[in-house]
Amino acid sequence: MTVSRHDSQTTCACPDDEEYAQKSLVAPRYMGTLADQRDMNALGRVQVLRRNFRFISIVGFGCTLICTWEVILTLLSAGLTDGGTAGLIWGFVAVSIGFSLVYASIAEMASMAPTAGGQYHWVSEFAPRRGQKFLSYITGWLSAMGWQCAIVSIAYLAGTIIQGLIVLNQPTYDFKRWHGTTLVIAISTFSILFNTFLAKNLPFVEGLILIIHVVGLFAIIIPLWVLAPRNNAHAVFTQFNNGGGWDSSGTATLVGLSTTITSMLGYDCSVHMSEEIKDASETLPKAMMSSVAVNGVLGFIMLVTLCFTLGEVGMVLDSPTGFPFIQIFYNTTGSFVATNAMTAVLVVTLTASTITEVATASRQLWSFARDEGLPFSSFFAYVTPGWNIPLNSVMVSLIVTILLSMINIGSQVALNAVISLTITSLLSAYIVSIGCVLLKRLRGEPLPHHRWSLGKFGMAVNMGALAFLLPIFIFAFFPLSTSVTRETMNWSVVMYVGVIGSASTYYLVRGRHHFIPPVALVKREEGK
Repeated sequence: MTVSRHDSQTTCACPDDEEYAQKSLVAPRYMGTLADQRDMNALGRVQVLRRNFRFISIVGFGCTLICTWEVILTLLSAGLTDGGTAGLIWGFVAVSIGFSLVYASIAEMASMAPTAGGQYHWVSEFAPRRGQKFLSYITGWLSAMGWQCAIVSIAYLAGTIIQGLIVLNQPTYDFKRWHGTTLVIAISTFSILFNTFLAKNLPFVEGLILIIHVVGLFAIIIPLWVLAPRNNAHAVFTQFNNGGGWDSSGTATLVGLSTTITSMLGYDCSVHMSEEIKDASETLPKAMMSSVAVNGVLGFIMLVTLCFTLGEVGMVLDSPTGFPFIQIFYNTTGSFVATNAMTAVLVVTLTASTITEVATASRQLWSFARDEGLPFSSFFAYVTPGWNIPLNSVMVSLIVTILLSMINIGSQVALNAVISLTITSLLSAYIVSIGCVLLKRLRGEPLPHHRWSLGKFGMAVNMGALAFLLPIFIFAFFPLSTSVTRETMNWSVVMYVGVIGSASTYYLVRGRHHFIPPVALVKREEGK
């Protein structure tokens, strides 16, 4: 077993661990620092998960879950159709700046209340008293659903990339939707192993994957820079595209931001691991902002490389593989082996992302159930003694992923609607939580003590974050083309309204009687 002495780790036998396991408690060496213990007491929580994440491992967690440069590659089609190369590049710059304000706001709240509940806890603590409970409850549902759908999203990308490779190597291959579903189930099941039997080693795994994430970028861009013909720089930075038939290139670019928004969405994932991070109130905000910076730089390098080396846009968009980037790799190298190797890097990193998605989604589910926010909450909130992980929530995340992936067999359009719920749900949670802390600032009300602070710029950063989030939230419901059919319609609005409606109904019938708003457990001294 592992014992921590300051920041180093050695191995020893600790017989007392069995006693703590029987009581469903964590051994003292996994309790974190005195600051962690004070935070848990102030939040009214008991430490039941191991604090075995450090700065580097949680930076790796954020970087590999979001997979910024990988997502840019996989979702290239939407950005090229609406926006073109100039729209992608300048859109990414704008989105990166906007999300930096968002995550700075979230990082500060995470320092105030480092809890796995994240946004729904902050809403409960910071919202006006009159709407506190309901807003917190709806935010909890949106976050829980958003992260569950995120597992399907990333596993589906990895699975369909494998299918794209098969098409490239075997043109006679009959692309079946159920093949993709099978691959999603296989990737998700593999990810569950890391979140159960290898849970103790997850921080080490995240650090290792971070190395693959960074090295993998250079393994792809070096062949592109060496072998691919260069596009004209003036065209790359100034040529916009309006393939969706919108009234202007500006509108088209805003619609096409879905590629860059998705590539920078979800860095709050580390927040949901708060109760597993040592010295969370200081380590977590620094690690989160470091993840944003690292992935922002890597994403920009990949995006500029692609725009200079993609060749003829129409040809790569019409690739039989379904993924323009696979066609770009093949056009550049002229080799099936090289293309397979370069694409395999993405399959590995996206599979690794699925591992971290499962960890995040299960902790969000567990935390919300801990506050009686879900049906069968006691089942979801159970932490397995000795394992110190929410095993039931982890396994439910697998089952939900399998069930959602099966939608693809009947309709890919329906599955895409479920996947798009990730974007709108998480954006909503950001808007509500940041809006609540901004309101406290505007009213001049004291905020809890926090070791990572925005200082005098806090109000301006919060306002900038909301000014960025509100318009992109609206455009997240837009279809990619003005020529809308049943297949091209963006059905996320239906899914989103469905979740809000279902959650509100359940709240009125049962939730309001059982849900324990986190603020009711908080035991802070005034202004602390």
